[in-house]
Amino acid sequence: MRKHVGGRSPVRTETRIVRASGAGPRRWLERLRSLPNSVGGGAAVEFGLAVPLLVGLLVPVADLGIAYSQKILVDQAAQAGAQYAALHPWHSNSATEIANAVTSATTLPIAATPAPRQICGCPSGTAVTEATCGSTCSNSETAGYYVVVNSQLPYTPVLPYSVLGDSVTLASQTTVRIR
Repeated sequence: MRKHVGGRSPVRTETRIVRASGAGPRRWLERLRSLPNSVGGGAAVEFGLAVPLLVGLLVPVADLGIAYSQKILVDQAAQAGAQYAALHPWHSNSATEIANAVTSATTLPIAATPAPRQICGCPSGTAVTEATCGSTCSNSETAGYYVVVNSQLPYTPVLPYSVLGDSVTLASQTTVRIR
């Protein structure tokens, strides 16, 4: 055994002779015969078996995320139409103008169907019950004027799932009091 001089370890060199022709056919046959007893590629085999399962779980989750994101955009488009209705008085072209506000709120091909409409109604909790214009509501207030704005978008999943089916219509409805 050699002692270290000056705190440094001795340098060891190794020389190999490499055949120019590479490993011959005999060497490859030996490697093929030893594969069943080999443990070096176990991780690669396990990874290869796990990838389809992981992709099978990841794709539906990503698809549902995309659908949820588009649903948020459909809701925001209906809200944009309601905001337009709240800021502009109702007239003969209001339904078309509100529908244009809905469709231009996003780059997605959203439709404002059914068309925006004006109703008279009475507020009851979180909903508006339609009533005759000028009538008295159950809370002793006069029925107000409201605009109902709808938006829809067909969504087709990347793969058909039992949760979403072949196609789903994402829809939203917003009601705003205008007077």
